[in-house]
Amino acid sequence: MKRILVVGCCGAGKSVLSRELGKKLGLPVVHLDRLFWLPGWVERSREAFDALLEEEFRRDRWVMDGNFSRTFARRLESADAVIFLRYSRFCCLSGVFRRWIRYFGRSRPDLGEGCPEKIDLRFLRFVWNYNRVTLPKMEAQLAGRPGSCRLIELRSRREARQFLEKL
Repeated sequence: MKRILVVGCCGAGKSVLSRELGKKLGLPVVHLDRLFWLPGWVERSREAFDALLEEEFRRDRWVMDGNFSRTFARRLESADAVIFLRYSRFCCLSGVFRRWIRYFGRSRPDLGEGCPEKIDLRFLRFVWNYNRVTLPKMEAQLAGRPGSCRLIELRSRREARQFLEKL
């Protein structure tokens, strides 16, 4: 595994797992949120974001975390492995709240500066509805992934820890 995507619902722990994978495998970590968000939670333009993403694809090795469904097909064709955190909505919501408490008023490591941690109703609705709305679309794209791309599904934080220990 040299080009790994880590995907799943917000709050699942994609960034944490990506950092651990990067350390363990000696791979650079690319956080899509860091590429996308400018200070003050301003969205980078589509063109600028895509250009940064293409720059990352030119590298031979990486762990890339994030959702961004618009770019998922392109990321999938560049990856040799996908780690899919398929967690319950309650697990993800608890992760969102733990993260909010931990980073309240400041930016977390996987975001650029000037993006203090926040929660709003729209975001909570997205997490609540992820398995019903977003998951089926992701599953369809994963089903069509290149044959050379390995899919690893983890269904709990415990499974994720065990996976890391076995690497």
